[in-house]
Amino acid sequence: MRHVSHHLFLLAAAATAWLPLPLHAQGSDSGSAELPPILPVGREIALARSAAPAEISAKATVLVLVRGKGYEVAEEGSNGVTCLVTRSWPEAIEPYCLDAEASRSILQVELRKAELKEKGWRRDAIQVDIAEGFRTGRLAPPSRLAMTWMMSADQVLFNDAGERVGAWKPHVMIFYPYLSEADVGLDGEPPENGPMVVDPGRPTSNVILVMPSFVQPDFGKGG
Repeated sequence: MRHVSHHLFLLAAAATAWLPLPLHAQGSDSGSAELPPILPVGREIALARSAAPAEISAKATVLVLVRGKGYEVAEEGSNGVTCLVTRSWPEAIEPYCLDAEASRSILQVELRKAELKEKGWRRDAIQVDIAEGFRTGRLAPPSRLAMTWMMSADQVLFNDAGERVGAWKPHVMIFYPYLSEADVGLDGEPPENGPMVVDPGRPTSNVILVMPSFVQPDFGKGG
């Protein structure tokens, strides 16, 4: 069991873990970045909000991907949560919501990666930049436990080889910097439904917990 790319996303039998993000035809990690398609704004907003239950996502700030720039605010929120659709590979659809602390820390990794992809950076160069960002303090791990959600029924995930896995399971991620599998009592293959430790020993380490049901996207507004 290993990683599914962007932050942040372990697949059970078929795939492995990330970091990220995901969350395609991009080829090897050393290849040049192939840009993901731009979705209609209304659809991207609905997908982003479907990452978490409506009680959380309805008052969240929503970011959308803008060609040549990266992510920009589409709708301002009031509860400190940020929702967006990340793309570890060009055809990935990774609806993702982050609480206030994750927005302050983990989200900045995703935004930096998206910015560099839009500039045509290679995947390996992006990973070097992210590592350097943590080393220099330009990027920071969470200062407390941080919560993120990936519960959308419309998630489309890819593994590290760029192979489409599709929807896995609705899950949340609890970020705890430098956490190891041993810290949560894991020794060997994790249980199918978790807990699973992603990025063990890194600033972005997190525990995945499977949730009982998906959130269904609402495409009723926007196009």
